Amino acid sequence: MSLSSLPLHWHLPSQLHPGPTPIERDWLLEQGSLTRRLQALADGAFRVEPLNEGWHNLRLDEARALGVAPGSQGWVREVLLRGHEQPWVFARSVASREALKGSGFDLAHLGSRSLGELLFTSPVFQRGPIELAHYPADWLPSSVRAEQLWARRSRFARERLSVLVCEVFLPSLFGQL
Repeated sequence: MSLSSLPLHWHLPSQLHPGPTPIERDWLLEQGSLTRRLQALADGAFRVEPLNEGWHNLRLDEARALGVAPGSQGWVREVLLRGHEQPWVFARSVASREALKGSGFDLAHLGSRSLGELLFTSPVFQRGPIELAHYPADWLPSSVRAEQLWARRSRFARERLSVLVCEVFLPSLFGQL
């Protein structure tokens, strides 16, 4: 059984006992644009580093969240959000192939632009609830792999299109605070 077919259980913040520390909770439950908050913290030294993007089979937890069949294909984009050249957040965004078809939303040409910034500047996207989990270390890039890192995800929806955005908060971010 591959790691992508193992279930990852996401929880609403109120369901976590014990939960994240107050500082972690403040970042995890940020309702505004995480990109803008990171840009302010980096004071001009912020950038998005694309790692991987393309058509892939969605993980089981992603397929469930998007309401598509297990094993469905989707556009997957993985990036590091860096402040002062330190990796602060690993982000993985996915949308099903079926929902992207004919949506007019092109994830393939974002390059080093932030998807979060695009979603927050478009009033047509509605954000769903934030869910939290400890992200599996094996799902992280080797350069930032660590155990028990908190992650959050939420679904941004516009008509038939849903984009699931997952953000994993790396230790180097909390070292800046």
